Amino acid sequence: MQEHIENDPHYQGLAVNEGVERLPIVNPYRKKIHRHHYTVDEYVKGILAGDKVILSQAVTLVESLLPEHQLIADQIIEKCLPYAGKSERWGITGVPGAGKSTSIEALGMSLIRQGKKLAVLAIDPSSERSKGSILGDKTRMEELSVQENAFIRPSPSAGSLGGVARKTRESIVLCEAAGYDTIFVETVGVGQSEVAVHSMVDFFLLIQIAGAGDELQGIKRGIMEMSDGIAINKADGDNLNRAKLAAANYRNALMLFPMPEAGVRPEVMTYSAKMGTGVDELIAMVQNRIALCKENGVFEARRHRQDSYWMHETIEEALRNHFYHNEHIMQLMESKQMQVMNNEMTAFRAAQDLLDLYFHKI
Repeated sequence: MQEHIENDPHYQGLAVNEGVERLPIVNPYRKKIHRHHYTVDEYVKGILAGDKVILSQAVTLVESLLPEHQLIADQIIEKCLPYAGKSERWGITGVPGAGKSTSIEALGMSLIRQGKKLAVLAIDPSSERSKGSILGDKTRMEELSVQENAFIRPSPSAGSLGGVARKTRESIVLCEAAGYDTIFVETVGVGQSEVAVHSMVDFFLLIQIAGAGDELQGIKRGIMEMSDGIAINKADGDNLNRAKLAAANYRNALMLFPMPEAGVRPEVMTYSAKMGTGVDELIAMVQNRIALCKENGVFEARRHRQDSYWMHETIEEALRNHFYHNEHIMQLMESKQMQVMNNEMTAFRAAQDLLDLYFHKI
């Protein structure tokens, strides 16, 4: 049989060539990049030298879910721990549209002009749905992101909020070992993530805006009680008087709350991140409050409580993961759920049966 019927003598006027070989989709001339795999000691040496590339790769190991990466990350953190703990940790939160990224850039640039080294980390509570990371923050901080003394790390949001927060806390240790003396931990939105951020910082700053309705109605009491300071952004132009009025309302509201352990009520200030007014005064307020807490012992006591809190949180997270990944539990879980949904068993009874099986099998 001829390969092409068109080449049959009956079709002498027509010829078909073999054609050309299909080119590969991937560029054949592109060289494969072989990334150097550092040892634990090389990671630690690079971090202590302030190498941003090695620091970024170490944070990636911390954030990884692969067991082999977690093993390396744990060793790196343990060796960096003696060099950590010397920074001032700021938690920054606020309602959407309050200008957190603009504020962080304004505050960060002012601190860098003071000679500080700044690391910016973020916690995203939308992890269960998006499985993504907050890459927008870095693009919005154009001036700060190119500074030699600044390190901006958007956190990946895959996994539980507790898991993301724990990895952020471990990233703080690495940043402190790399010589960053000021750490910003930003949380996206207002919600459960505030509790996680509050448990790892020395000063918790709540950023608000005026002219967006009833300011006091739109925010939870718990977040105001956690705050060490409240800052009203966008206090410029026609909005200046509204910002001052909002600040007065917050001051009156804070008088109704119990006295904080520091012995001083949170201050309420106005500023404009866009115009740069009031930024230096806001920084001075935070630094003075941290200095006061260091003098009266509240700073050290707070950090000790945070260490204890994260020890218990880590234990609970490990137990939770071990329970849900247990082979016997996974086999029985679906049937128990069906019994609960069909009203054949109460949720409490089903949970107890699963727990009994778990403790019997481990």
